[in-house]
Amino acid sequence: MSISLFDLSVPTFLQTVRAIGVCLDKTIAHCAAAGIAPDDVVKARLFPDMAPLFFQIECVDNYSVWGLDAIRHGAFNPPDLVGVVAFSALQARIAKTEAALMAFKPDEVNAWSGKNLDIQIHVNPRTSAFTAETYLLSFLLPNFYFHAVTAYDILRTQGVPIGKRDFEGQLRVGSQ
Repeated sequence: MSISLFDLSVPTFLQTVRAIGVCLDKTIAHCAAAGIAPDDVVKARLFPDMAPLFFQIECVDNYSVWGLDAIRHGAFNPPDLVGVVAFSALQARIAKTEAALMAFKPDEVNAWSGKNLDIQIHVNPRTSAFTAETYLLSFLLPNFYFHAVTAYDILRTQGVPIGKRDFEGQLRVGSQ
């Protein structure tokens, strides 16, 4: 069985982005029931030296949509970080991320398969040689999942009643 670059990326990102959207919705319900302002959760973090929830949501977007754009254009140029926003803006950002991912078409993404990329990664002052696949598998996906899991964990520490199935989202079964 072969798997395409599109199948490795877009549906994989969408599954988790949609799951994060559900977790954010459950946060609103939890906050209403607990008498907490959702905006108070925006700056929550796991540990003092770790980035807060708003940053995690920005990174979920950056390492999916902007990561795919890096493959398309050969440069990782995510937008500047926005910073502290209202909780509703986090929900809007995830909705926008989902819409942007839905706009990628299989033929377009699959045409990038095997593409050579020389990309400068922010922590590395020199460029790194990747193929589209190695960039996706060794840089984008690990970073994407790190920030998605951290967002989930922050919400859990805030008492939001979410579990593993919420994080997994809608599983792709069969030939999806």
